[in-house]
Amino acid sequence: MTLLQKEYNDVAYISGPLLFVNAASDLAYGAIVNIKDGSGKLRGGQVISVSDQNAVIQVFEETRGLDLATASVSLVEDVARLGVSKEMIGRRFDGLGRPIDGLPEVVAEKRLSINGQPMNPAARAKPEEFIQTGISTIDVNTSLIRGQKLPIFSGSGLPHNELAAQIARQAKVPGHEGDFAVVFAAMGLTQREVSFFTQEFERTGALARSVLFLNKADDPAVERLLTPRMALTTAEYLAFEHGYHVLVILTDLTNYCEALREIGGAREEIPGRRGFPGYMYTDLASLYERAGVVDGKPGSVTQIPILSMPDDDITHPIPDLTGYITEGQIVVDRTLNSKGVFPPINPLPSLSRLQGNGIGKGKTRADHKNISDQLFAAYANGLDLRKLVAITGEDALTETDKLYLKFADDFEQYFIGQGNQDRSIDDSLTVAWGILSKLPQSQLTRISKDSIDKYYGTKMDEMWKGSRSMQ
Repeated sequence: MTLLQKEYNDVAYISGPLLFVNAASDLAYGAIVNIKDGSGKLRGGQVISVSDQNAVIQVFEETRGLDLATASVSLVEDVARLGVSKEMIGRRFDGLGRPIDGLPEVVAEKRLSINGQPMNPAARAKPEEFIQTGISTIDVNTSLIRGQKLPIFSGSGLPHNELAAQIARQAKVPGHEGDFAVVFAAMGLTQREVSFFTQEFERTGALARSVLFLNKADDPAVERLLTPRMALTTAEYLAFEHGYHVLVILTDLTNYCEALREIGGAREEIPGRRGFPGYMYTDLASLYERAGVVDGKPGSVTQIPILSMPDDDITHPIPDLTGYITEGQIVVDRTLNSKGVFPPINPLPSLSRLQGNGIGKGKTRADHKNISDQLFAAYANGLDLRKLVAITGEDALTETDKLYLKFADDFEQYFIGQGNQDRSIDDSLTVAWGILSKLPQSQLTRISKDSIDKYYGTKMDEMWKGSRSMQ
């Protein structure tokens, strides 16, 4: 359908990245427009509010120098769309879906609304297939299941970018390596971070199965709001049209929410908690709920959103609301990071609510769940004893207590601190048994006798004694 090129010339005023246009009530919410100034320069924009009085447009570029008297607005598309194609795999784009790798524009097979299609709850299949990230703490203790949304809670200055790159490089659905793809969307990156991700994906060969959307910190805030939607639209297309199992990594959601707050302030909305918009829960849900498995469709969309908690505060609105919507969390720990442990993931506050669906006999290994529980209990005991030793010293400890203290050290050094190793689930369980075998059998109360008889006494090969720091 050809859209009429009607122009709207009554631009009332500008507030930050927002343009207010009078007598434009026939514009539709979400429509894409062009803004032309007196010199003929074009800027893109999107309609974010329509009333009888005016329409509010978010401008994709700077509004500085835009003359109200000569500015005009014309409709480009009734809703924001992205041209998608299977050929996007192996390509890099900016936050608006424009190529930034020096290659030509993608020849679109379809143009899809970036808001996605609602997923019928009755058509959702139960997520129950294990995704191997190659990271022991995730695979064993907080397993990622195909179709799940499992966020990573990090903090300022912690190596969540390095962790994201490692997951993108190593992740796979065992048995489906050929039809596995990664869609990586980064929001609010510095130039150094853009260079890091670009070089990392190219150096490791991960780019060959990935689609990258990179939004920089100096790009307009409104672009930051579109970037994850561009990525998820691409993921849904690859998953449900071409049968790929797609892992979507979104980083950093904190920058996304800050952009939401900035736009809300420019619109003079009544703020909610910490100045964030009251609708932030709904907005985040519109992103997170685009993960899942659909009955009758071979592909799937799995999400790992990454957010840096301001002041390491897990009760901050961004991690708080994210925790309500998603199925667990992976927590990056500052104390472990200060010890040089990489990846510094603390299994104690971490949780995967769907873990039980995708592990065990016939999926990973029969002893997986019991090993996970035993590691959790033994590590928690070891950390409690560390606090006690800080007060009383080691002389007050029993021999068994000292073994638990040693277990906590070994667990951090060899299991959590694997460096850049890519471990299969069997490798990770081998390391776990090697550490647990230093405890007396009588202490392994969460593991069946059959598993103890089969695996107790496992020796860790030298190759699994990973580095405590990034290699």
